[in-house]
Amino acid sequence: MKALYLEKADGPESVEVREIETPTPGAGEVRVAIKAASINHRELFIVHGQYPGMTVPTTMGCDGAGIVDMVGAGVTSAKVGDEVVLYPGRNWGPNRHAPGKDFGLLGMPFPGTIAEYVCVPVENLAPKPAFMSFEEAAALVLTGLTSWRALMFKGQLKSGETLLISGIGGGVATLGLAFAVAKGANCYVTGESEDVLARAKEMGAKDGLLFTDPEWRKQIGKMTGGIDVVLDGAPSPSFANYVRAINPGARIVIYGSTAGNEVKFNATDIFLKSASIVGSQVGDPEDFRDMLAFAGEHKIKPVIERTFPLAEARDALLYLHGKHQFGKVVVTV
Repeated sequence: MKALYLEKADGPESVEVREIETPTPGAGEVRVAIKAASINHRELFIVHGQYPGMTVPTTMGCDGAGIVDMVGAGVTSAKVGDEVVLYPGRNWGPNRHAPGKDFGLLGMPFPGTIAEYVCVPVENLAPKPAFMSFEEAAALVLTGLTSWRALMFKGQLKSGETLLISGIGGGVATLGLAFAVAKGANCYVTGESEDVLARAKEMGAKDGLLFTDPEWRKQIGKMTGGIDVVLDGAPSPSFANYVRAINPGARIVIYGSTAGNEVKFNATDIFLKSASIVGSQVGDPEDFRDMLAFAGEHKIKPVIERTFPLAEARDALLYLHGKHQFGKVVVTV
């Protein structure tokens, strides 16, 4: 089969689409013929050798949707022909608040989805939402799950609360906006351009500020009237700009570190407002089911910026690295 394959982590140019052995499902597993997969910034960390527990070679990608084409021994809950979307992780464990030590994602350390076929445990399957295309279903997986857990489980976002989403345009932030608007939150965003802010307003954001403006910290409090929840994947440059605008009892949810790891803050800004700084990563199978149900109830679809065929999967990764602005980049198979 063809797959996007990484043999040596030496930047985006080091991946290639090549022929590798087609997998066969083991007991309790199914094989899925992938119809669409999506690209995440996670893949960029991997190709630069910056991902924890790097193991190469590997096929890449953790987002996938497709059709079951083979079932392993003992599988009774899935059949050939089922249209499915894949939970992107394995071995979460019993603790809802954090994954266990054996947890891992497809595409690293487990075989990935940017391929013609992938084998996964049958419990990783969920029915593909009927109102979504395979491309849309694949684009929902990791970013949708991450934003859902961050907002609803970790952030405990409620209808009527005020949410700030830092860095709108990325997959997690964009789907987080869609979920929060459907939840009934008052949403504000920061973004890199007026075009990005305009698109966020079209999706339901009340207003937004350019994070390229060094003075945005002076405007965020007046604009929002006070922030209850923050969704932030790049806190290093943004934290100090919004922390003075949080309300008592606010929850600041950090799900990434794309702009650097070090974050400085004054302890008084947090404890005098009884605020919480909460870390969040991916989501467990229950989050996945809840996210799919909510998306189905509200007919929420991810924004897809551009699609590429599998043969051009490396170009898709390079596009995400250099030209991506708003929504998801998807590979079709």
